[in-house]
Amino acid sequence: MEGYPTKGHGHVVARIAIVGAGIGGLAAAALLAARGLAVTVIEKSQHPGGKARQIMVDGAAVDAGPTVFTLRDVFEDIFRECGAELTDSVTIRQADVIARHAWDGERQLDLHADPVRSEEAIGDFAGAAAAAGFRAFRAEAARIHGILDKTMLRGSKLAWPPQLMWRIGLWRVGDLLAIRPYESIWKALGEHFADQRLRQLFARYATYCGSSPFATPATLMLIAHVEAQGVWLIDGGMSALAGALMDLAKSHGAQFRFGTGAALLETHQGRASGVVLANGDHLAADAVICNADPEALAAGRMGPLGKMAVSSHGPRNRSLSAMVWLARTRTAGFALQRHNVLFSPDYAREFADIRAGRPPADPSVYVCAQDRDRSTTQRPECRERLQIIVNAPANGDSHSYTEREKEQCTEAMRRSLSRCGLELEEDFPHILLTPNAFESFLPSTGGAIYGRASHGWAASFLRQGTRTRIPGLYCAGGSTHPGAGVPMAALSGRLATQAVLQDLASIRTSRPVAMAGGMSMRSANADAMG
Repeated sequence: MEGYPTKGHGHVVARIAIVGAGIGGLAAAALLAARGLAVTVIEKSQHPGGKARQIMVDGAAVDAGPTVFTLRDVFEDIFRECGAELTDSVTIRQADVIARHAWDGERQLDLHADPVRSEEAIGDFAGAAAAAGFRAFRAEAARIHGILDKTMLRGSKLAWPPQLMWRIGLWRVGDLLAIRPYESIWKALGEHFADQRLRQLFARYATYCGSSPFATPATLMLIAHVEAQGVWLIDGGMSALAGALMDLAKSHGAQFRFGTGAALLETHQGRASGVVLANGDHLAADAVICNADPEALAAGRMGPLGKMAVSSHGPRNRSLSAMVWLARTRTAGFALQRHNVLFSPDYAREFADIRAGRPPADPSVYVCAQDRDRSTTQRPECRERLQIIVNAPANGDSHSYTEREKEQCTEAMRRSLSRCGLELEEDFPHILLTPNAFESFLPSTGGAIYGRASHGWAASFLRQGTRTRIPGLYCAGGSTHPGAGVPMAALSGRLATQAVLQDLASIRTSRPVAMAGGMSMRSANADAMG
């Protein structure tokens, strides 16, 4: 292709710049490098993984990002396409218990990898009608997943419902209605569970994409089927998976530049032509993949041309942020599994507080006990590593959390734990990440961890897709289509790979598109991306 560098005997090699070494960027780097393209990944941090990172607390590395690993096949496929096996790079075991759940008075309910055991546990917990409701719920979740897995989750973004109808099949109107986009997940769950605790438990799937169960479509019930296919434990956590993806990309020649981000997008004849790094270096490219929240692009953090590429969804449509305690502590009382959810007594009030712009006064709490393995509940002899999460509003760019507010949030979190029987040390070593910290880490988002909230029937159609308004510039990551979560981020990297290869293959016959502002301009907002 004209203008591309050559490698040996005139073979043309396209140059790909990937901004951000998150899971989506790493997946794209590996897949593109394995196909012989010249890939360079730019990352402002000193390590790969993006949100999949670790932070040192009291001398121990604590996972500070995603902790639940599902859809293992997504990564197995990526590794195999690159001539490798996932299990040769990371050690993975299936969790016998998906999660332990608790309410007031230490009442517990485990969901198991074996659905029959889950059904029995639900029956013991809430009666035969609840067990029957769980069977019906599982069947509905599986049907929704079957309808949308290939048509939407693993496919390119759809512009509007008619395109979804076309992919599903115009004659399958029943399937279109079966995904229930016009009802909230909270309402739909009421058809399956009279016990409000179970309704609360399964409504929590809305928070997996940073959304309220009272505003999220019932379509998101499909997450239950995703978890039913297996929740896996990775030695070293998600950062080990990120490292394995980086090594896979490097094995095919991908280059990584850590410690400097991308400050400016460059274009030539209407196409993305490279980036200027924060240190002033220029990196020429025939395609650029931005593995960052699209809000950073929309805010001009890669300059005015980047700002033209995507639209902002605005503060009102942000997903949840969080208060996250990364801790090393001794625990007493409640027997922890790896994944634990301790619920508030009033779920509606919890999300009303967040909607009003404040952390919940009486929150539900997620606890990842990172030293617990499989179904083992044996308490470590010394302090154990915990990641403790409470949902919070994404106001990190408009509200500065005071020390008193942080103390109040910590007190509220500990009350919720204590109500369910879990006690921590009085002065436990920890780091508290607030929406301010997440705004610093994810600029221009207010600390929204999951991109755009999945509220309303049209949310999936409004999420940023792979392609942008600037030819040659693509988006990837958990804030883009198909959605939040580690496997979804990897799928976004695959979609970016497909789009890049398709567009490079057709570039010979396509004519350059004139675009206003086709010159480089340094961003006034110089926070480097990547």
